[in-house]
Amino acid sequence: MRILVVEDERMLADTIAEWLREETHAVDVADDGAAALERIAVNDYDVVILDRDLPRVHGDEVCRQMISTGAEARVLMLTAAAELGDRVAGLSLGADDYLTKPFALAELSARVLALGRRTRPGTPPVLRQAGITLDPARREVTRDGRYVSLSKKEFAVLAELLRAGGTVVSAEQLLEKAWDEHVDPFTGAVRLTILKLRRKLGDPQVIETLPGVGYRIS
Repeated sequence: MRILVVEDERMLADTIAEWLREETHAVDVADDGAAALERIAVNDYDVVILDRDLPRVHGDEVCRQMISTGAEARVLMLTAAAELGDRVAGLSLGADDYLTKPFALAELSARVLALGRRTRPGTPPVLRQAGITLDPARREVTRDGRYVSLSKKEFAVLAELLRAGGTVVSAEQLLEKAWDEHVDPFTGAVRLTILKLRRKLGDPQVIETLPGVGYRIS
């Protein structure tokens, strides 16, 4: 998934981002509310992890603006405030979930996966198609019962293709979801990753290329 971490404590932000990248997500980081709104306006995020107490633009206002502009990303709000009233206030602003600091990174991961499924209604926890089984929580892939070892990017691209359920996914969409904001839009990374995926998944080939359009699993 494509995730934005909005946290002004840089060490915590980097820790969260690195943890989520290890779990194959594409992660951008913003350290204040204004920077977050700029990124949300131009990128299609699945989940925004939003600290409530932010400089420049408060986290509450970031959440309000996301709701008012119709942003589809789910919001996981972080706060040091553990009082019930604070949690209720955060959720009433439109946040989808709430996590109090300090928290376990494993719990954060579980909540992010749950929110990600809500951005794409009907997406099952474990993805299956054409003999391929992909478990996002365990980060495991099998093909006809055979374990397939994939890199983080290969896993992320395969997950996007499986979530599409047989419809075509363009190279631009794969770049948007599987790579962060620093990727070169003219890179051949998608084509190379698809080639590696085909080799590792083996025959018969299931990833179809539609020239000038994109890729799909058939």
